[in-house]
Order: sequence, then structure tokens, then C-alpha cells
Amino acid sequence: MRMFRGFWRVMGVSLLAGVLLVMPAAPGRAFGSVRPVPGPVLRAFDPPAKDWQPGHRGVDLAAKVGTPVRAAAAGRVSVAQVIGGRGVVTIVHGDLRTTYEPVRASVRVGQQVRAGDVIGAVQAGHCAGGCLHFGLKRGDQYLDPLGDTYGQGTGPVRLLPASAVALARKLAAERAAALAAGDVPHGSGVLLNPVGGRITSPFGRRFHPIFHEWRMHEGVDLQASCGTPIRAAANGVVRSVSYDSSGGHRLVIAHAGGLTTHYLHAQGYRVHRGQKVKRGQVVGRVGSTGWSTGCHLHFTVKVNGRLVNPAAYL
Repeated sequence: MRMFRGFWRVMGVSLLAGVLLVMPAAPGRAFGSVRPVPGPVLRAFDPPAKDWQPGHRGVDLAAKVGTPVRAAAAGRVSVAQVIGGRGVVTIVHGDLRTTYEPVRASVRVGQQVRAGDVIGAVQAGHCAGGCLHFGLKRGDQYLDPLGDTYGQGTGPVRLLPASAVALARKLAAERAAALAAGDVPHGSGVLLNPVGGRITSPFGRRFHPIFHEWRMHEGVDLQASCGTPIRAAANGVVRSVSYDSSGGHRLVIAHAGGLTTHYLHAQGYRVHRGQKVKRGQVVGRVGSTGWSTGCHLHFTVKVNGRLVNPAAYL
């Protein structure tokens, strides 16, 4: 349990590792460098005390129907579709994601956008006079997109004391030990979801969709259409790029702490053995090669050669 707590301490103070801390700008500025629409706030962020209670999990910005909607910051489009009768666009920005609705999307899933790029136009249906609902999340936590808690912007820079370096190293060592022991909380966000899709088949024993018998599923299947970019889940070095009848095009990346990530069924990969990769770097494209019933990414995680549940690390 002490290691478990240490892990969260590391996650909470990870900015120490850089020694420099960027302080947030003045309260009330929008997340990122661009406000999605120029209109004033019609309804502010008002999250509920409990997840299941009513509340307002974003902000409503005044905007006439047809007003162009712009990306608040650079990122990758993960959702661009109609959900529950409303057009929704979601953009992933590292560990944060922004949501815009109701929007008639002009972007596609997987597309990279820059801050200020037009991603669609406001549709009717949310406010009587027209408006955009703008949301921000980190994991399952809703954040105020007009708040000042994201470490963005170009506010004043403050040097941390020299003791912060020693503390950062100590906490990083605790984090490495937690990873090596597999002692991480479910959904910790240690690894980036390589395709941003939901888990359609979990880790563990399952009834195999092709062979129709119970077998161990050594990873998770992540929903993604063919051609979706596959991204490295963390910084590392490519250990192997290969092809076999079961996994199809297969990629293995080695990371710190004895952790390896495995990517299966791809169309192909654009990296080679021994190449260094960075978290979020595109390494291939989703496919349906090998023993596969359709386009998706099979994602496996091992720690010191031992299979672990990838869901705990995403």
C-alpha cells in the first residue's frame, strides 16, 4: 500500500521532474490558446458534488447557429460524430481532452489539428438563442475549461529550490518500483491509449471469436477503424517489428522499469528495431491482419515479461 500511495504522489508532483514550473495565467482564461467561439459565457461550469447528480460539466458560450468552432489547442480528433442526436467533436491534448457540442463536424477521427483550426460549425439544439457547450476532462474528471489549473499559457516562470531535484528523483524511483511490481491503480493513465478507442474486449479468459473456445486474452482490444494512427504508449525503444499468422503485423516497444507494450493486427508500422520513440509518436496504422474479425488494435502490456492488465495502465 505504501508503494501504491507513492505512485500517486509521483503522479501528483510529476512537474517537479522538469525543475521549472510554469505558473498559470490570470483566472478566467480559456483552456489552450484559442477560445472556440468568441461569445460570452451563458452558463458557467458548475459540477455536481457526486458524479451521478445533476450539474453543468462544462461552459455554454453564446454563438449563433453556423458560427465556426475552433480547436482550443493543438491535438488529435478522437470523436467526430452524432451522439444522441447531437453532433460532438472531441480532441485529445495529451492527458486532457476537449469536447464541443452541438457541432456539425468538418474534421475526421484521427486528424491532427492546430490551435485555432476550424473543426466545425455550431448547430441548433442546446440553447434557445444558439450556443456552444465547451467541456474539458482529464480521465474521468471534469474540469473548468475557463479555469486556470492546466499549466497552459505563458504566465510567469518560477525556479524551484535545488531540493526539488532530489525530491523528483526520489519520487521517480518510487514510481519505477511501483511499475515494476505492477502496483498501479486501475485507469492510472501511466500509458497513453494508442488509438484513443474504448476497450471492446477486456484482458482475461474469453470465448475466442474465431476458434469458439475459451482462451486467455493476453491484452485488450481497442476500438478503432482501419487506418487510424497507432501511437507509442510511452517513451521507449522499438524491440521488434514482425509478422505472424496470429498477431498479424506486430510491434514491441521496450520502456523504463522493465515494461513492454505490444501492438497487434496493424496494417503495418513505420518504425524499425532499435529506433527511439516518444509518447504519442505515430508508429503505425490500425488494420485487421492475422487472426482478426475486423479493424481494431490488440494492445498487450508486460512488466518484466509478466502479463498485466493493460486497463490498469491506460
